[in-house]
Amino acid sequence: MKGSVHVAGIGVISAIGSSASATLAAFREQESGIGHITHFDSVHKNVLPVGEVKLPNEALCDILWQGAHVTRTALLGIHAAREAVKSSGVDVKRWRTGLISATTVGGMDKTEHFFIDYLNNPNAGKLRNVVNHECGKSTEIIADDLGVKGFISTINTACSSSVNAIALGSRLIKHGLLDVVIAGGSDALSKFTLNGFNSLMILDQQPCRPFDASRSGLNLGEGAGFVVLVSDEVRQAEGVASRVLVNGYANTNDAYHQTASSPEGRGSFGAMQKALAMSGLLPQDIDYINLHGTGTLNNDLSEGTAVARLYGEKYPRMSSTKAFTGHTLGASGGIEAVFSVLALQHQCVFPNLRFETPIPEVGLVPQRTFEENVSVKHVMSNSFGFGGNCSSIIFSRN
Repeated sequence: MKGSVHVAGIGVISAIGSSASATLAAFREQESGIGHITHFDSVHKNVLPVGEVKLPNEALCDILWQGAHVTRTALLGIHAAREAVKSSGVDVKRWRTGLISATTVGGMDKTEHFFIDYLNNPNAGKLRNVVNHECGKSTEIIADDLGVKGFISTINTACSSSVNAIALGSRLIKHGLLDVVIAGGSDALSKFTLNGFNSLMILDQQPCRPFDASRSGLNLGEGAGFVVLVSDEVRQAEGVASRVLVNGYANTNDAYHQTASSPEGRGSFGAMQKALAMSGLLPQDIDYINLHGTGTLNNDLSEGTAVARLYGEKYPRMSSTKAFTGHTLGASGGIEAVFSVLALQHQCVFPNLRFETPIPEVGLVPQRTFEENVSVKHVMSNSFGFGGNCSSIIFSRN
């Protein structure tokens, strides 16, 4: 493999904003997007807080000129991917361009609508609400909207999905198989997902508190985040101004449990260690870590143990941004990749909202406030999924 992989553009939509600039403004004001469910009916409507994108489907359809049959996962993905391509300034139709999109929910929001009607009457229910159900369909819809007709792929490795999408895109560019890759992920809230996570008893009835000793669970969220990756050749030909590189990445699997990480953080530690090895950096070279930090008892202790093992008592600034957005599942790695790029572009780090007391076993104290004018050259972003699928990625300013 040869050459560098450059981040030419970014796009994001989440509970704290419908663009990269709106997102940065929310971080500056320390405005969380966690609140009550408003877009669908649920017995948990006023009990379980979530990180909803403020735009309902109807508004997204109007903005994006899409039909009402398009799933929310696809709509969110189109919104973020369009912003990423526009901000890159790259003519994606000129080059060998691929789209790699991650999702775990797929078109579940529309499928739920179908079965409500179907169960009441087997002759009822609109089939257009189920034809876009499978995960790959949202990728196809996003690709059609962008005019991408080359390499198209969907990744579902639970909550590490988007980082794995960006890693695959980077590999394809470095091997000379593609020139441009739009990579990231999209996931929408649905009753099925909410009820599934609630059955695991890992949802907090209050806004989540990642890495706090009092944490009791996560808040689900939704959104999409994409980056436009380009080769050295494309960067030069298109005059790409970005100074951010994909510098290293790794994926491990500790296979400890279907829905839990190993207590000693084997997979987490391995992913961070191997990403550093690929980048040629030392742990102390990292200026900021965007932690996976879901707010569950298991995840935060496992990740914290891995961070403490890697760094000892001298660790860099770090925080979980899920206290702002909720846990966006398959989209989280893409959304937090955008956050990582923003940190490098604006030389800032983000706060870990609602943190008060360190976890006794590890004693880590994350970043408490939004801080600008700090030196941020290397950012590590962690995304750790069910089944022990753990991924870390490093972005660097060159």
